[in-house]
Amino acid sequence: MSALVSAVVTGVSALFLVAFALVVLFRFVPLPGTSVMVVRVWEGHALQYQWVAMDSLPEHIPRAFVAAEDAEFCSHHGVDWAQLRVAVEEWAVEDKPLRGASTLSMQTTKNALLWPGRSYLRKAMELPLTPALELLWGKHRVLEVYLNIAEMGPGVFGIEAAAQHHFNKPASELSRSEVARIAAIMPNPLERSPVKPSTYTRERSLTIERGIRLVDVGCVR
Repeated sequence: MSALVSAVVTGVSALFLVAFALVVLFRFVPLPGTSVMVVRVWEGHALQYQWVAMDSLPEHIPRAFVAAEDAEFCSHHGVDWAQLRVAVEEWAVEDKPLRGASTLSMQTTKNALLWPGRSYLRKAMELPLTPALELLWGKHRVLEVYLNIAEMGPGVFGIEAAAQHHFNKPASELSRSEVARIAAIMPNPLERSPVKPSTYTRERSLTIERGIRLVDVGCVR
């Protein structure tokens, strides 16, 4: 094994060890920040981030984000292998862009433990870390962390900061339609607005609002 290959293997192994250590730590404590937050501060955005316990939120909030981002959240163990296989086949056979096929759990892994942007190394780390995250945290904690660290506006992270930023109220007072509009700007919160929604965002929010009543969130209770 050459010195370069050895150095790469050592570096990747160290990244995995650090990531697994953070999985254990963040099972119990709120995240102080994420790599995406660092990037936004570097870009000049004012950071807005306030942790809130999911149990203090009305049930339509987690339901809205599950309906918007991962309706099969309660059915998989972190990675939706069927959707991932379809994405790879579309890329390999039909020459379509390789889409993420990311579950809500994979997004949480990426945001909490890894870094933004697309790379094969990050995806290679994301795939084994996500099942470990679900195993050690459970669905409730995964969804709680997601709701607190997902970007929901330029420099706005988590549902509490989003509620204050977009609607000038605490997250606990958000209506179903307001939550649906916040969820509808995902996954492009830098260019979409829940306050001045485009036609697409408005229509998507109506679909999410209907999904709030139908989506299965029994695994997080």
